[in-house]
Amino acid sequence: MGEQAEVAEVSAVAPPYYLSKFKLYETRANFYLVGRDKSKTTWRLLKIDRSEPLELVISEDPTIYSFRECCVLLRRIHEGNKRTGGLKFVSTCYGIVGFIKFLGPYYVLLITERRKVGMICGHAIYAVSKSKMLPIPHSTMRSNVDISKNENRYKRLLRTVDITKDFFFSYSYHVMHSLQKNLSDNETDIVLYDTMFVWNAFITREVRNLLGNTMWTVALIHGFFKQVKYSKLGRTFNVTLIARRSRHYAGTRYLKRGVNKKGGAANDVETEQIVFEEAPGRKSFGISSVVQIRGSIPLFWSQETSRLNIKPDIILSNEDLNYEATLLHFQNLVARYGNPIIILNLTKKQEKKPRESILHAEFVKAVAFINRGLPKENRLKFRNLDLHKLFRLKGAKVFMLLNKVATNALDHTGFFVSQMFPREKSDGSLNLSSRSRVKKLYDTKEYHTTKPIRLQAGVLRTNCIDCLDRTNVAQYAFGLVALGHQLHALGIISVPEIDVDDPLAYKVMSIYEAMGDTLALQYGGSAAHNKIFSERRGQWKAATQSQEFIRTLQRYLSNAYMDAMKQDAINLFLGNFQPEVRKPTLWELNSDQHYSIGSLTSLLSENNSRSILRRSLSDGDIIYESSTPMTPSDIRNEGSSDHPLPAVMENDNKGLSESQPEISPFKREMPSSCESDISHSRCAPVISARKLFPDIQEIQFFPGYGGFGERDDEFDSDMLDLDEISSSGNSEEEAYDRSSLIGSPSASSYGHGFSDTSHEGRAHARHDQVEYSDSFVRWVEQGATLIH
Repeated sequence: MGEQAEVAEVSAVAPPYYLSKFKLYETRANFYLVGRDKSKTTWRLLKIDRSEPLELVISEDPTIYSFRECCVLLRRIHEGNKRTGGLKFVSTCYGIVGFIKFLGPYYVLLITERRKVGMICGHAIYAVSKSKMLPIPHSTMRSNVDISKNENRYKRLLRTVDITKDFFFSYSYHVMHSLQKNLSDNETDIVLYDTMFVWNAFITREVRNLLGNTMWTVALIHGFFKQVKYSKLGRTFNVTLIARRSRHYAGTRYLKRGVNKKGGAANDVETEQIVFEEAPGRKSFGISSVVQIRGSIPLFWSQETSRLNIKPDIILSNEDLNYEATLLHFQNLVARYGNPIIILNLTKKQEKKPRESILHAEFVKAVAFINRGLPKENRLKFRNLDLHKLFRLKGAKVFMLLNKVATNALDHTGFFVSQMFPREKSDGSLNLSSRSRVKKLYDTKEYHTTKPIRLQAGVLRTNCIDCLDRTNVAQYAFGLVALGHQLHALGIISVPEIDVDDPLAYKVMSIYEAMGDTLALQYGGSAAHNKIFSERRGQWKAATQSQEFIRTLQRYLSNAYMDAMKQDAINLFLGNFQPEVRKPTLWELNSDQHYSIGSLTSLLSENNSRSILRRSLSDGDIIYESSTPMTPSDIRNEGSSDHPLPAVMENDNKGLSESQPEISPFKREMPSSCESDISHSRCAPVISARKLFPDIQEIQFFPGYGGFGERDDEFDSDMLDLDEISSSGNSEEEAYDRSSLIGSPSASSYGHGFSDTSHEGRAHARHDQVEYSDSFVRWVEQGATLIH
């Protein structure tokens, strides 16, 4: 039964409290987890059976105890188990991360230390400081499988997903949702775990279904969280920056590219900027948020990791001739954010050797094709900006144009603003802590809100190739423009604008830079390449260039030597792979890099798959790849508006769907170059974009696809090329453009796992079985320590 169906069977109502601190006890027969609420007035008991070696047996005591009653109960349990050692204290903890099973017993994953990283509407947000993984069966009940080589290897692999870095949670706030959605949504806690940003959805599913509630578990979000206080004109306000990484097509840089068949994009990250003023003693305060997203170009394409080529070939698949997965992706965006969807594409449009430009051209065709079936008001708005080329005009001009693009996008989507009215406690102080989930914000006894003043409808989606370096610069530009409007809406500044040279702009740039470094470490293996930020700060160019080289090398080594193991760990944690006895182990399987875009598994045997998909040691040639022969089909009528993209909005917005909606039978002409009988060949020569796409002229320059600023209404065109502003006086693209990096990265999110393990520095089994030294692993994952 599917995930959604399983959840639908549970009809749970969240209790009017939440448990935030726990103590774990054990007897020979059971674990006992005692939880209490923040006020220490409610105590609950959970029993986990330790006599079943291969099954998860959990029961919840329905009684609500006082502290004294709970102590009496524990004393009785101890007395009743004296013959087998009695009741023993194991650990203090702050929530269950989940339960997981490999080949032997179940294990429970616990948060043993936490730290508060911020507050949203009085709700505390925490990060994990320490964690622990414990086997559930008593040692006398364990079998030989429990200590087998493969079982131990799975445990070591899982521990490389280090939840103490870049994972955060809240007991009372739905941090997996935006502020706007939280203030207007009525989803149950059970369903909330199955949204796209909860990374431990799989390992909590069994216990949630058994108990019918989420009282004992926490929902872990992976990405970035930072809250900073700033002052402007004598008024203090908080800026909170949240990045939520999707679990639906999660992975590492070269192993997860493009889009999957369900419409999930690689490196799909939602960024939310929340602003509210600190106003002690005031009867109300305003709060505002704005959301933007990033994600890989939603086409079927990939790159194969190479130890010999720092810029591997881009493999563009011709499998999805009707752009159905691309359409699905944008349907999901409309379901989550509404219209309009504004696409800011930062890839190169022209190169000496077509590489990025091939993806650019195909993306333009895909958007134009989808727009043909949409009414004008619902069409995707595509803006192209070659940021590499524009950077040659110097950093200030980059931000001038990005500022205009961001302002236009914000004009289209708007942003969320609401007024909060905190209730007063009996002593007259303001109480901003809710007694229940955020879905009760409107009617909780502690505070309430008025009807939102403004709502965001639509979203800006930014991408480059990796959605890391250039994307982060553009997201900062949008965040700065949005901040000006947010502060103006809250009455803090008189005009809705913050100059790029304002000291506040530099402070905001620093948190976006920190976010970029964190997301780049998670997906790419090194901190972000931030040439534009470096120039804005006036950093010495020679120092920046040397740092660029080290960070580029660090990213290359991480991608070539560490990514396969990281991908395996992610797949294990997310439940994408579930170990079974007498079945191939995870490290014995071929990489999922190619098969995610082409269903090649059934066509290629284990012995010959790697030889058929062999590397071409060229400098990033574009290769077409296909799993089955394709035939051209007719294009749908341009005049039709019966398109599934706007129809999505008729349903409730429940987030990215796990299932695949029906797709209208769109067809498109297949380029003649795709009709070859040697579709798997990796020996294709470099082909110009014009030869690959003979009809590119028709799509790139249809009406409205003009230069920036020619007319005031030019931004309202569906397809805009903003490179015209920098078209004069620019030299050709460099044959090799090495990106730069600045800032000190934090440790990788996949380093040292649950509390009792050290990092296993090794190459993945798909490469040669080589054990890497700890110093080498630390250098690859924390390369900045080599430069001071």
